[in-house]
Amino acid sequence: MNNSINRSRIWSSILCLAFAAFIFNTTEFVPVGLLPNIAESFSMDVAHAGLLLTIYAWSVSLLSLPLTVLTSKMERRKLLIFLFCLFIGSHILAGFAWNFYSLMAARIGIACAHAVFWAITTPLAVRLAPNGKKAKAMGFIVIGVSMATILGIPIGTIIGQLVGWRVTFLCIASIAFCVMILLLRLLPTVPSMDIISIKDIPTVLKRPILLNIYLLIAIIIAGHFTAYTYITPFMKDVGGFSQNVIVALLLVVGFSGMIGSVIFARYAEKNPTAILVMPMLSLIICLLSLYVCSFTLYTAIIQCLIWGLSITIIGMVMQSKVIDAAPDATDIATSVYSGIYNIGIGGGAFIGSKVLILLSKEDIGFVGAIFVIIALLFFCLCSRKLWNNKTIL
Repeated sequence: MNNSINRSRIWSSILCLAFAAFIFNTTEFVPVGLLPNIAESFSMDVAHAGLLLTIYAWSVSLLSLPLTVLTSKMERRKLLIFLFCLFIGSHILAGFAWNFYSLMAARIGIACAHAVFWAITTPLAVRLAPNGKKAKAMGFIVIGVSMATILGIPIGTIIGQLVGWRVTFLCIASIAFCVMILLLRLLPTVPSMDIISIKDIPTVLKRPILLNIYLLIAIIIAGHFTAYTYITPFMKDVGGFSQNVIVALLLVVGFSGMIGSVIFARYAEKNPTAILVMPMLSLIICLLSLYVCSFTLYTAIIQCLIWGLSITIIGMVMQSKVIDAAPDATDIATSVYSGIYNIGIGGGAFIGSKVLILLSKEDIGFVGAIFVIIALLFFCLCSRKLWNNKTIL
């Protein structure tokens, strides 16, 4: 009976962590759907409002490793609660931001919580899981991340459009508070086992496979977010779609992410090279055809479906490869991966803003595709032998 209760509590804790992942992923990308509203409220153009994603992402990239090192000795339950307090307080500040700079300060506060959260959450879920169930626990976290794209971002966009973008941030704060209370009740005390020494970091990061993954993901994500950051104004101004249709298209991108996770689970081990190359090719096609596909609703739906599928599989392949490459230093490798990923996000948002200013909205897909093409060429010419090498430590 006690074992049954303990197992139930463990899986409830993992589900809470998955829901926390849902919230953290939602808040990172919810400005994608709210940029026109935020820009209008502060009397600025969308290109400059896009700095909300750029500064956020670059803050995460700069802070991930230092903050993970500083908090490496903290008991994980206490650390999570502290992160949630910072997360909630920053969202309240965002909800009452009196100018763009105060909103930016709030987003940096959220980024600080985000930087540590993603370094510890997946390893924590794996540690909590019963023997033989670690992959299942990791799957719950992936589902939480995917659901943020499917439900979190579109719902946040709808709320922002109906009652104002500030209410979206306040709603996220309220939900985060409820999750924090559940974690307080369910999550057991989890001592830190991965105490990071600064002198160990260079040794881990010298591993060729990790360097390869970091470079690839930075280039791919930069290309992806060059276009995706500004998908709402693009579909509105270039495609001529209404706000409701744009929300539906965001739902399509998110829903296809769930399909992508199923494809990854089925084919990742059987075809380790194809499971990365094929999504990269389809992502290139999506970005190159973004302008043409915006001419009709049907082509836009198909394009968003393939786009979401591709980027989800790419992200899952890279994340799993990082964990395989550094089983002895997961916190270090994961925190650096999170930082590099966010360099790509921030870089893409920044490049996209420059495209809007110097070129036009129609060109964001073409410019984004250039980066993914470079990544694919690099992988094919320099990475395939290393990628298939089983001896990666």
